[in-house]
Amino acid sequence: MERRLEFSVGVFVLIGLVCLSYLAVQLGKLELVGGDYYEVQAEFSSTSGLKSGAPIEIAGVQVGRVRGIKLQDYHASVTLAVDEGVKVYSDAIASIKTRGIIGEKFMELSPGGSGEVLKPGDTIQDTEAGIDLEQVIGQFIHGNVE
Repeated sequence: MERRLEFSVGVFVLIGLVCLSYLAVQLGKLELVGGDYYEVQAEFSSTSGLKSGAPIEIAGVQVGRVRGIKLQDYHASVTLAVDEGVKVYSDAIASIKTRGIIGEKFMELSPGGSGEVLKPGDTIQDTEAGIDLEQVIGQFIHGNVE
């Protein structure tokens, strides 16, 4: 009887750990076996405040995540992981936006409409860096606003 109770408790704990792991992966937006996405690149003069893992949105709908940011030829090269079903065209525009006044940064895509669809590894040519709020406030305080 005691062994059966120990076995039942062990199974219960094991099921609990599996459920906890699943929730951690889902809530943390981790991908263990890769997702249905493709990666494209975008170069910015500054990605101030944008972080790896930030959402990518089209028309307010999340369609991917920022995979990584690295310095390349003194520009910020951003890798975007876009959902497989979303087509991004060669005339797309990638913009860094801020949610609210001092909210989190995210990437907004205007997917374009030309006939040529970007393939994995291609680069989005038109980009808009985000507004650096500290720089704007500094210009205002020092009277350098035009």
